[in-house]
Amino acid sequence: MTALPDIAEITGPTPGQQLRKRMFGHQGFMIGAIFLALLVLVAILAPVLAPHDPYAQSLGDRMVRPVFMGGTWEHPLGTDHLGRDYLSRLIYGAQISLLIGAIAALISGLIGTTLGIAAGYFGGRVDAVVTFLINVRLAMPVVLVALAVVAILGGSLNVVIGVLGLLLWDRFAVVMRASTLQIRNREFVAAARAIGCSTPRILLSEILPNILNNLIVVVTLEMAHAILLEAALSFLGLGVQPPTPSWGLMVSEGKNMMLFEPWLVLIPGAVLFLLVLAINLMGDGLRDVTAPENRN
Repeated sequence: MTALPDIAEITGPTPGQQLRKRMFGHQGFMIGAIFLALLVLVAILAPVLAPHDPYAQSLGDRMVRPVFMGGTWEHPLGTDHLGRDYLSRLIYGAQISLLIGAIAALISGLIGTTLGIAAGYFGGRVDAVVTFLINVRLAMPVVLVALAVVAILGGSLNVVIGVLGLLLWDRFAVVMRASTLQIRNREFVAAARAIGCSTPRILLSEILPNILNNLIVVVTLEMAHAILLEAALSFLGLGVQPPTPSWGLMVSEGKNMMLFEPWLVLIPGAVLFLLVLAINLMGDGLRDVTAPENRN
């Protein structure tokens, strides 16, 4: 007796299985996701992985070179001008960068997504007001405004997160508005209106899921943008304040010795570059695998 075919053989792979297959088959996404996951793991396990206290100073051990430049394994990446272990500060610095990038992207995403969806769905005066707010925001240089606000309020982790979160919402609003305009009159939205669904339910269950792939891409871009801006502010002395380990602050502290000990700048700069690259690769890969019909 011939066995009946399995249901999965008839219906084919599910959308979830297809998505996982595209993810694992996308080289850029996998490289970015693996490196970002490793950095997140390092940040979470910093107290376990760090060989020394990142705040402990030892003037007798100051400016020890990394092991690949003739140093010792006691300090694999050397020490800074105050004798603090560079590897430990680098590991704890991952916490600062990822925390600032994630929370700033979350705050700006909530603001921009709400405004963008409202403008695209309701149109009319709501769209005009949101468009005006976007234009006002685009007229303000992010770096200059951030420098002014941080200089007035003082540099701290909370201030930097709040300033970046309130300044980086414009791209969310622009992309979400355009995406909502494309689908607000589609059949499934009209059907939801016809059966009496409330406006909040339509926005959350019909509009938002269909523009989620665009939102994910913008989140990754703005997270990387926030990390770079924090590093720039810390480099200028207006971001995270010493002795908090920050990659931008480490670059700033090492710039005076750059000609003699370039590793003080190159090590945190390289890790910062790799983190931003990983986030961008993952975001670009997510765009590809969630909207493959738009890609060649």
